Order: sequence, then C-alpha cells, then structure tokens
Amino acid sequence: MKRVLSLMICAVMLLGALAGCTTIEEGTKGMIIDVYMTREMVDFDPALHFNDDAMVQVFDLIFEGLTDLDENGKWKKALMKEYELLGNDDDGWYMLITLKNTKWTDGRTVQAADFVYAWKRILNATFKSEAAALLYDITNARDVKMGDVSIDDVGISAVDVYVLQVNFDKKPDVDRFFTAVSSPALVPLREDIVERDAHWAKQASGIVTNGPFAIKSLTKGEVMRLERSGYYYLDDEKNEALDKYVIPYRLVTNYSYGDAAAQLEKFEAGELFYLDEIPLAFREQYKNEAVITDELATHTYYFNTNNKLFSDARVRRALSMAIDRNEIVKIVTYAKAATGLIPYNAFETSVGTSFREIGGDVIAAAADVAGAKALLGEAGVKGGSFTITVRNDEADLAVAAYVKGVWESLGFKVTVEEVAPAKIKGTDKNIYSEAITERYQSGDFDVIALDLQMLAPDAFVALAPFAAEFSGNGVNMDSSTYDVYGHATGYKNDAYDALIEKAYAAANAADRAAALHEAETMLMADMPVMPLIFLQDAFLIHDDLSGYGSSYYASREFKQMKLKNYTAYLPEED
Repeated sequence: MKRVLSLMICAVMLLGALAGCTTIEEGTKGMIIDVYMTREMVDFDPALHFNDDAMVQVFDLIFEGLTDLDENGKWKKALMKEYELLGNDDDGWYMLITLKNTKWTDGRTVQAADFVYAWKRILNATFKSEAAALLYDITNARDVKMGDVSIDDVGISAVDVYVLQVNFDKKPDVDRFFTAVSSPALVPLREDIVERDAHWAKQASGIVTNGPFAIKSLTKGEVMRLERSGYYYLDDEKNEALDKYVIPYRLVTNYSYGDAAAQLEKFEAGELFYLDEIPLAFREQYKNEAVITDELATHTYYFNTNNKLFSDARVRRALSMAIDRNEIVKIVTYAKAATGLIPYNAFETSVGTSFREIGGDVIAAAADVAGAKALLGEAGVKGGSFTITVRNDEADLAVAAYVKGVWESLGFKVTVEEVAPAKIKGTDKNIYSEAITERYQSGDFDVIALDLQMLAPDAFVALAPFAAEFSGNGVNMDSSTYDVYGHATGYKNDAYDALIEKAYAAANAADRAAALHEAETMLMADMPVMPLIFLQDAFLIHDDLSGYGSSYYASREFKQMKLKNYTAYLPEED
C-alpha cells in the first residue's frame, strides 16, 4: 500500500537554488511520470471551458497568468514582475504592469499585447464568456460588452512590449483585482494562433501555451502527453539547465488504461504515480489515504426557465426540496452537501473569511418531500416529461440517476441524456468539441448538470452572471436595440439585477458582501439553478514522488516534482 504524502510539503524550494545545476541524468531528458490527472478534455480554450472542475487541473499546467493564488488564497506574482498604481480621483487611475521575460511554447516572447488580446476577446460584445464580469472594473469594459462603445475604447493597452497598462474610473481595490486576474480564464492568448484556426484549442498541433508544460500529444480515448516547455523562463544566453524551472520532462495520462480497477492496480504496482480522478467504486475505500481539499466548485443543475414546465419558481423550488443532498454526498464521497450556491472557500470580505460560513445555510441539505409535493400542488403541476443532460462522467451520471429517481417519485417522467465530446463535422481530422458546453451556452436543454467552477474566490464572480448585463453573453448586434443576452437559463429578475448592481457599486467590502448575500438568497428562492454538492479535490500520490504543491484552485503544482529512481521507469526509447 502506498503512503500518501501530506500537502505540507516543504515550501522553501527556491527556484534560484536550482540555478546552474540539474537533476537530469546523463543520456536522459529527465523524468517521465505516468499520472491520471483529469477527466478527458478535448478543448483547451481557457475563456470558454470552465464548467467542469477537472479542467482547471490542466489549465494551470499549460498556461500562466499575471498572478496565482497560494494554498491559502492569497495572490502572488506569476508572470507579473512588478506593478505601479498611478493617478488620482479627478483624472482617473491606471496601473502599469511589467511582465517577466518568458516565452510561448513555440519560442516567441510573451508580450503585453497577448493579455490585451485575450481580455478584449472576452469583452467583445459578440463573445460569450462568464469571465467578462471579472474585468468590469476596467474603464469602459462593461460598456464594450454591452455594445455601447468600441472595443478600442476599453482601458487595456500595451504601452511597451512587456508593459501592460490597465485604466480604472476609480481607485481599484488592488488585492481584489490581482485576485481576479489569477483566474485561469484570464491568461494571455496569442492573436495569431487563435484567429488563424477556429479549432486551435482542440488539437495538440495548434495549442501554443505559456505555462511550464506544453501539450505534445492529444489522442481522444488514448493519451494526453504534457512535456516540459523548453522556453519557460529559460535564458538562452546563460545556458541554463533545462530543468531549472521545471523538473519533470513528461507527464503522461493514459485514458486507455482501462477500467477503474486497472487504474488502481497500476497505482498499487507503482506504474501510475498520481491519480487525481479516483474511480467512484473505490472512493470510500481510499477515503483515508486520499489527500482531500475543498474546491471552488459546486455541482449544480441548471433549469431552462423558458421551458413552460420550469417557468414557475415554485416548481423549481419543489424539485430542489425533494433532493436529499446528504445522499448525493454518499454517492460521490468527496463532497459536502450544498447549502447555497457559493462554496465554503469563497471569501466574504478578505482572505481567510468564508462567505458560506458567515452567510449560513440558504437552502436545506435534507429533503422535504412533503413540502415539495405541497409546492407542486400550489403551482398546479402534477407531472410532466423532461430530460437531464449530463456529461459522460461516472460520478455525474450516478448523481443524475439518484435525482431521476427522486423526481419520478413526484410524478414526473425523467430521461437522463449522456453527452460525450462530439466529433466536429466537415474536417479531415479527428477534432472534437465539448458538446455539453455548447448545449449549455445555446440553451438547448431542459435541465443540465454542470460544475459551477468559480473563476476567483469571490462570490460576485459566481452570482453576477445571473444578472443580464453581467452574464458575459453580450448583446445581439443584429438587433436595432442591441438586446442584451441574459443568462443561459433564461432567468430574468429586475430585483436581482438591482442587487448585483448594488454589489458592483458598493463603496466597501462589507456593503458588497451584504448585497451579495441578499442576491444569493433571492437566487435560491427563484431557483433557476439548483446547487447539489460542494465539490472536493481528492488525489492519491505515490511515495516516490515529492516536491509538489497545490493552488487555491485545487490544481497541482508539478514544476518542482521529483520522482525517486526515475531512470528505472524510463521507456527504452527515452
């Protein structure tokens, strides 16, 4: 039985201490580590695909933003070298952010223009991304998203190759801003790469990234191979060791390992060194060995309120009341019963405060079947037929099977539709899309099961998109009145919009939090979304591995990871 390492790995491994030395043995490129990091991904566009908690695991390995969050949620510099806040209340404020010197995986330098492009892309009035609200403190950002001014008017510019200027209408909360830009959705992107090929993020040959690892192979149903980027902060003129900043040479996730038992057998045999997606059937067995931490994610069911059956909030509340969330925790194992939409590790006013603990329970974890039947009777609903759309994930499908049973006991006819990545037609390559994301964004669902992955540890980030102008879906540019596209659920409530506006304009953190608590309470009363469980990250790690860390987004830090006697595991061709 393998010993599981504590998360309290020594954090004093300074990068500078590795300068001029190497862990690479002669004749090799370094460690090749077999891992099982995540559910299979087919699209790596960070601005779009964050409705699955597993996606953040890979985004943090291949991209790097201005800042990152440590294990406690405190922001720290990543690609940002330094910043300077200038200006005054009369003339406006602006920030000059200088970047460190690093390169993309194709050797081109990472430049301020790459952030300008990525952030403007999200703010474009025709681009759908819930990450837009993260940028609304920037001058004209919201007006751009609403189609009121040109994209060129937004307060983001590259004033030098490595200097980003960000303008604000009022003095920004620096900690909140740098916490927001730690989001995996706000990493830089290359305009030439993204605009050249609509499928750039779906094939290894088209994905150019700026993080410690590059995607070198991506074959659906078989393998995802990440390799050390040969350009990550390395100085060409200093002849630095290849593993100065990134020790492992290759991380290999084999989706073709077979069933759950085969994965665990390989882990126990020392052939698989890290297992992040513990198979459902074995979770209880490994509960005491797994490293378990809370995530910034809530497994949530979204109702299509444009569906006549779900147009009455009483029906949506009744369906929620009938669910015993504690039973779902038993199914998933690594989770907590959701008592609101916002999970425990989202901040109230500052690092270390909990929005959930301070706000308390907004919905009950236990079922109230009698109350649910009474609400349905009050609404005049005796039944109906609808479909729950679920990604092809064993845990999500098991939850859906439980929910289906509960709802059918209320008199409804429920179908569970399993959605897998879909091959894109019209191409001569095996390119797949995240079909469930497309179904959600288009509103093509009755009820859809997704992970509400918080893009920052701030309740505003998760609650704001349910207000029309903060949804991130932009406006209909073909309409003479520039109609705003609201949330994908079709939810509309002027009173709720007013609370989000109040939080957005709040003069201090306490007033902002108070407005957000009111908003969450109202949202749970209207119930366009039904939170089920607060997700937890759980992984197994071999005792021959050391030097890893974790971010507040529950992603692994593999850059300084070491594998004892790694040459014993190298394949002959390496």
